[in-house]
Amino acid sequence: MNPVLGFMIESLVAVLLVLTIGYCMLLNKRLQRLKADEHSLKAVIGELVTATEIAERAIGGLKHTVRDVNEHLGAQLSAAHDMSDLLKKQLGEADHVVRRLSKIANAARSPMDEPVATAPVTPQPAAAPAQVAPAKLSSAKAVAAAAQAFSERRRAGGLAA
Repeated sequence: MNPVLGFMIESLVAVLLVLTIGYCMLLNKRLQRLKADEHSLKAVIGELVTATEIAERAIGGLKHTVRDVNEHLGAQLSAAHDMSDLLKKQLGEADHVVRRLSKIANAARSPMDEPVATAPVTPQPAAAPAQVAPAKLSSAKAVAAAAQAFSERRRAGGLAA
């Protein structure tokens, strides 16, 4: 073979080897960057896993809290409903008592509204209870009417006051 041809072939091989070395250096730099990115990506994935676990625990805690609040709120709503029913019943009874009291007051006012000739009230000795002034008679009627209404209420509802 011709020495020039051998030299050219060897030169071509040398150039190709230099290009291969250059390309290998470029690939080495890229692989180093990829490995560095891989380490940072592993760190990010680790942080993401930790954040996910924390979020799952927080969600579990929130679910437990919501369950407790629902139970407690349900109990409070039930108690409020019972209290509302009790208050309605008591308001009805109070209305009934007010009506009876107004009847008593009207009964007490009726005899007093009539003009009565009253003598000047002088202190009476304790030995003479038979002499009672007319104003005291109307007061006695009012007390009797109040006692009558009281006894009717006691018989009707079982409540004295």
